[in-house]
Amino acid sequence: MVIDTTQAFRIKTIIRQDGELLLRGPFRAGESVEVIVLAEFSAEVADRYPLQGTAYFFADPFTSLLEDEWEALQ
Repeated sequence: MVIDTTQAFRIKTIIRQDGELLLRGPFRAGESVEVIVLAEFSAEVADRYPLQGTAYFFADPFTSLLEDEWEALQ
């Protein structure tokens, strides 16, 4: 049986002007770590789905249409 003893630490920081990332954490010199960088959610991502969150409704969702009433077929 293998037991994973991985512990995660969250450190929020800002990238420096030169693009450098400085991390200070509860680690000792020479200790092996894995670093995963996640960007925070931005408005730029929200622009990909402009209709997300908008309200919509169906006036009569169970009414059938005749073939000649479909706009796509006209």
